[in-house]
Amino acid sequence: MKLGVISDTHKHIVNLSKAIDFLKGQGAETFIHLGDDYSDIDDVGERDVTRVPGVFSDVYQDTKIPNRRIENVGGWRFLLSHTMSSHPNDLPDDPRPEDLIREQRVHVVLYGHTHIPEVKQEAGIIFINPGHLKNEDKRGFPPTFACLELTVDKLLVRVLALRDYSIFKEARFRKP
Repeated sequence: MKLGVISDTHKHIVNLSKAIDFLKGQGAETFIHLGDDYSDIDDVGERDVTRVPGVFSDVYQDTKIPNRRIENVGGWRFLLSHTMSSHPNDLPDDPRPEDLIREQRVHVVLYGHTHIPEVKQEAGIIFINPGHLKNEDKRGFPPTFACLELTVDKLLVRVLALRDYSIFKEARFRKP
């Protein structure tokens, strides 16, 4: 199964469309948007998207919209969150990423916010930040997004540069 993971689109709809089209061409069956901006995905008309809002989004304070989600996909438990740790804008009932990580209640943490593409494993938990899709970013990283290929016990992560779809970062993991 293939998942497309995007974050921090910040109204760069053309870049978002390019990433979605490429991921579809690679066989992605599900898409995840990790916030900023929550409504961007509506502008490309993609319906099969699981999303969470960014911490400064107006919908972050809407109790009907989950700020963090735990999703079971292909036998893997994913935490979807704009941040990889608690934030002052969290609602009282929002799950705390630190607790979920410490208690090993998830296999993978998908997050954004920093605009820094990252793929790493710490204490048995896999952390993936697909980067951002802005044309330019003050942190110096190019626009990137991620394609995850998973089986019951293996995960291949590719963070791809939007410019030419080349591999920016790649890692393989086994389920702990």
